[in-house]
Amino acid sequence: MRSIRVAIAVALLAAGTFPVLAQSNYPDRNIRMLFGFAPGVDTVARLLADKLSAAIGKPVIVENVTGAAGNIAADRVAKAIPDGYTIGVLAAANIVVNGSLYKKLSYDPLRDLVPVTQVYGYPDVLVVNNDVPAKNVAELVALARASPGQLTFGHAGLGTSLHLAGELLNFVAHIDVQQVPFRGSSLVVTDLIGGRITMSFIPPTATLSMILEGKVRALAVTSLKRAPFLPDVPTMDESGFSGFDVTTWFGMFAPAGTSTAVVDKLNRETVKIMALPDMHDKLRAIGILPLTNTSAEFADVIKAETPYWARVIKETGIKPIE
Repeated sequence: MRSIRVAIAVALLAAGTFPVLAQSNYPDRNIRMLFGFAPGVDTVARLLADKLSAAIGKPVIVENVTGAAGNIAADRVAKAIPDGYTIGVLAAANIVVNGSLYKKLSYDPLRDLVPVTQVYGYPDVLVVNNDVPAKNVAELVALARASPGQLTFGHAGLGTSLHLAGELLNFVAHIDVQQVPFRGSSLVVTDLIGGRITMSFIPPTATLSMILEGKVRALAVTSLKRAPFLPDVPTMDESGFSGFDVTTWFGMFAPAGTSTAVVDKLNRETVKIMALPDMHDKLRAIGILPLTNTSAEFADVIKAETPYWARVIKETGIKPIE
């Protein structure tokens, strides 16, 4: 009997210590980094994955898991084994918006995911077709009021920052600009240049070169501070809409239950990478800003933004998505 008890004790001790040993050797195999959108908009995720691979000595492989505006990727991260070998670079909408926008999500953004760090972000840019006579936001609002229901704004899908910013402007300015959904930002830009839509709130990654070449006219950015890559373009706040803030961010997440040691290591290495001068230069050139913080600070961002977007969705009358 004594030998049986000793064997059981040894087995329990081994079971209890194995995770610690595994975590101390983390990572000892490939890491999957899920990204919820198609190739072409995953530039930062791939830059990060390459540098993270070099830093930790194991491949970090980006997997594009498209569909449902990034919700499928978020769901797969949430339901993965919490061992640090499946992580995600997920959009703000998947975390702080869609819980209020969708009638039912297959994952709980606050319960099922652990925030590691914010990675990057950008404001959207309010742009108009060059034939639109408005030269600033006030003139655009006056034009919309004079022609209710006649102007249009394009966006890349329900719940995207482009959609939310347009609806928010309708609400705070008391105007009626009709939404036109597209299947991606590039299609929005094509129809904007062609004059088939009036305006759009669009990511700088899709329009920065067009703005600088004069193919569309930028009226404002949606952050509270001016964007360093468009320093002469005022903010919506400066343009008369106090507190107007619709900024997009992407952050790294792990499944709930992932050990603090693993989260801390991913945070530490990612923060170092995003602080590198060459990363800053590459990202700023395409209209993106590096963002980093601690896991706790990131959690505070999420706690603050979730009720904000719930209120915006309710007040603007955006219908929940089935």
